Amino acid sequence: MRLIIPILVLAAALAAPPVSAQPPDTDSAIDYSGFVELTAEVASFREARLLPKEEFLRRAAVEGALILDTRSAEAFAAGHIKGAVNLPFSDFTDEKLKIVIGKDRSRPIFIYCNNNFSDDAFPVQLKRAPLALNIPTFINLYGYGYTNIWELDGTMRRADVPWIVQAESSLPE
Repeated sequence: MRLIIPILVLAAALAAPPVSAQPPDTDSAIDYSGFVELTAEVASFREARLLPKEEFLRRAAVEGALILDTRSAEAFAAGHIKGAVNLPFSDFTDEKLKIVIGKDRSRPIFIYCNNNFSDDAFPVQLKRAPLALNIPTFINLYGYGYTNIWELDGTMRRADVPWIVQAESSLPE
């Protein structure tokens, strides 16, 4: 029974159409109630997609998988999980997601954010927990029609994952 529920949730998610870019019958391109509905729809689905570090890294290393880092380009350049690609969250559009992820909406996507790291040091300083970047990233990927999303669960030190440190950045510490 425990396995059946995640399978049913996944089947329903794969059958669900992506959220439209424009709310119906309005001139507004902002639909807060639609976002609230989407967030409620995603909640249990996301809960079943959290992976511990070892499983996250193992699955993310499989050919065709994508580690997506949605922090700013500057934070990404300062350091990121080895093999990750960057598309800042603020740049999400249908076209840019298609360019970075590819046309295959079933491609496995693995996400992480600052709050997965306990170091609380540049370039992964902690954010307020309810505002962790994983949350809107997951919701938005799902809303754009990507449902093979996996999220790094828990916290660890940067040294506990293969980390690429780039040149010093101008971001404040």
